[in-house]
Amino acid sequence: MSVLVVGASAAGLTTVEALRRKGCRDSITVLGAEWHPPYDRPPLSKQFLYGDWDEDRTRLRPEAMLSPLEAEFVLGDPAVALDGRTVETASGRRLTADTLVIATGLTPRRLPGPDLEGVHVLRTLDDAAALRTSLDALGTVGRVVVVGDGVLGAEVAATARKLGLAVTLAGPQASLLQAQLGPAVGALLGELHAAEGVDLRLGTAVAGLTDADGRVSGVRLADGEVLPADVVVVALGAVPATDWLESSGLTIDNGIVCDEYCRAADGIYAAGDVARWQYGESLVRLENRTNATEQALCVAANILGEQQPYRPVPYFWTDQYSTRIQVHGTPSGDLVVAEGNLDGRFVAHYREGGRIVGVLGWNAPKQTRVHRQHLLHT
Repeated sequence: MSVLVVGASAAGLTTVEALRRKGCRDSITVLGAEWHPPYDRPPLSKQFLYGDWDEDRTRLRPEAMLSPLEAEFVLGDPAVALDGRTVETASGRRLTADTLVIATGLTPRRLPGPDLEGVHVLRTLDDAAALRTSLDALGTVGRVVVVGDGVLGAEVAATARKLGLAVTLAGPQASLLQAQLGPAVGALLGELHAAEGVDLRLGTAVAGLTDADGRVSGVRLADGEVLPADVVVVALGAVPATDWLESSGLTIDNGIVCDEYCRAADGIYAAGDVARWQYGESLVRLENRTNATEQALCVAANILGEQQPYRPVPYFWTDQYSTRIQVHGTPSGDLVVAEGNLDGRFVAHYREGGRIVGVLGWNAPKQTRVHRQHLLHT
């Protein structure tokens, strides 16, 4: 039984490692769009962008751990089409296997208009390296505007402030991460960033960019105000990387639609950010590092016939300045502080219909793990 994994990041690599641990000795090929060996994405907006980590430290595994997997890594050659279980690549390769795992992740959204010097997105290692070069070139006098009020935008703003740059963050929500965490936690994050010197321009959408001779000069808000900028980081979310699957016959709807076993079709599975799978009554897609790993473990088990439905307790975290926020479950409904207080470390519960559906910890990792148990018993 040959296996082809399309995507050489966390979900793809974890699938390969899990198959080998479970005794699979069949042929495995990993196809990656980037030239880099598998690397970790969460540090890109923090440790790598700040300069604490170099490229080697972002790698998920050293070469000494990849070689024993006896998998063929085909890197720097994006998939462009799928016919049955045959993948065509940009270079013209045609790779076929008995089982296909799709783990192609996400493609960042961009603002409409021409490509301007000084405008960045942040998804890949190359994106992060280019942004770091631009920020370094500013010294401590440059003006950075982050477009986006979600997790990535807030993390990039925090890193840029730590570098000593003037930072403005613009976004349509009334508070940071409001859609993900609700208004109360969003307000706390806003206070944190404001205290660190970030100029928050929230509640107004971005209409476009201004430029001078092909280089970005500012961000134009919907109300007409222009925010001066030497560097702009667009962090408006991302979409599943499924364009190459348009003629594949798979069901594509905000990701690759799968059953509860992460199976998109006979012999075809999906894992990570690109997968949207049946979870109870709903289709769910999660964009976080933890899910990429856990879903890949489930896919590997199901490839080998274990028939495990994928039913995770969602989890993600974000580090901003010296604050770590950890979230288990679904952060929706009413927010109730369960331990500590909002002026310092705390753990809060999200409640819906009398049930605890989510747990959030603010600089309280040990206590948050304890409170997570409420999700398993309600």
